Amino acid sequence: MEKIIFEYSQAGKEGVTLPAGVKSAKSPAELIPADLLRKTELKLPEVSEPEVVRHFTNLSTMNHHVDKDFYPLGSCTMKYNPKINDRLAGLSGLANIHPLQDENLAQGALQILYELEQYLCSITGMKAATLQPAAGSHGELTGVLLMKKYFEKKNETRRYILIPDSAHGTNPSSAASARFETISLKSNERGCIDLDDLRAKMNPEVAGLMLTNPNTLGLFEEVVGEITHIVHSHGGLVYMDGANLNALLGIVRPGDMGFDITHINLHKTFATPHGGGGPGSGGIAVTEKLVDFLPVPRIVKNDGRYSLDHNYPDSIGKVLGFYGNFGIIVRAYCYIRMMGREGLEAVSRNAILNANYMRKKLGGVFEIPYDRVCMHEFVASGERQHQRSGLKTLDIAKRLLDYGFHAPTVYFPLIVKEALMIEPTESESKETMDRFVEALIKIDQEGQADPEKLHHAPWTTPVRRLDELKANKELNVCWGK
Repeated sequence: MEKIIFEYSQAGKEGVTLPAGVKSAKSPAELIPADLLRKTELKLPEVSEPEVVRHFTNLSTMNHHVDKDFYPLGSCTMKYNPKINDRLAGLSGLANIHPLQDENLAQGALQILYELEQYLCSITGMKAATLQPAAGSHGELTGVLLMKKYFEKKNETRRYILIPDSAHGTNPSSAASARFETISLKSNERGCIDLDDLRAKMNPEVAGLMLTNPNTLGLFEEVVGEITHIVHSHGGLVYMDGANLNALLGIVRPGDMGFDITHINLHKTFATPHGGGGPGSGGIAVTEKLVDFLPVPRIVKNDGRYSLDHNYPDSIGKVLGFYGNFGIIVRAYCYIRMMGREGLEAVSRNAILNANYMRKKLGGVFEIPYDRVCMHEFVASGERQHQRSGLKTLDIAKRLLDYGFHAPTVYFPLIVKEALMIEPTESESKETMDRFVEALIKIDQEGQADPEKLHHAPWTTPVRRLDELKANKELNVCWGK
């Protein structure tokens, strides 16, 4: 077990020492008003540079991450992040730019923002985009606020948002945050929206529908054209949760399917680092009738020069202090430029191929409730193992850690009992997927022979199974004696 860095601390140790004769910058006492200076020493560990490096290196190997091995987190698209994108985003002219910098000195940055918006419009079939939202759920909220503004402009009072029972939990949360009430839509026996239920619940008080496509079962909504037609026939808007855009690149566009708004998780679809609460980027793209409501400032190009334009009186205003998470935006821009249209289409086709390969390989071991051709992910169920050996999906997920894999998403979507939501992404090889399948087969065999072994897994990780409820309720991340 790695120690806390304070446990390495010894009085008098220094991480760096300036050579004799080298003058440092002004001291804090010269730069900060006296009434703002600390009266006591800051309690920081006193350690050497090698101790700092080794400590954080050791910590990094304790955690599971996509650079370490397979991370099949369904709906989260934990694909490998090309390191060249990190290198380019770290160039001094990009990494050291300031958000309040004069536009004349930020033309390159503004060009990246402008061109990425254009690329996203081309990919989604939409008219305009914004990169301000800092996460996918933030993009959802921004999109729903656009819907609200649209109906306010038309002097229409609409109270409800329709949300499928398989939707991401952030969908109803975003709708409620924008002061809409939500109505749940049922799924049919094929795992898609029940059209009769949609027809029954769509009325002039409904602002619109939030639909994930492909949905969280990894299935493409087969009659999406009919779905958008039903909503539009009542004057409503259709929002596409773009969390699963990794299955559509270069194949089909949300705008062509009749969607009015879509958010794009740059940090998922376009391979930028994410996890652990951030960073993210949840830009949205919209059709012509919603352009005027987009957040300000908007990036415009006139005579080869880029600028930030605030002159949009119908805008919902700012949704972020500055213009998006720029480091993530740069990485996504590099990814799209390097991949090109053919490369992006190959991404989705390979993701679909990988998911269906794993679905077929695991079908004999786990129940697949909607066992038909899927898109980039599929949902298995541990209900068979639960009925046979008393195992929970959580037991299977924890045991996977002993085999060196992160678990899939578990217990989601809620309409599948003991769900395991598996997304291999396009960046995993057949060999890696085979190792994962073999691990799950062995775990199934272990569960039949010795279920107690799985009930207490993991056995080989730095910490054992934690009391997650206690950790959430009594979070303590401070060191003190």
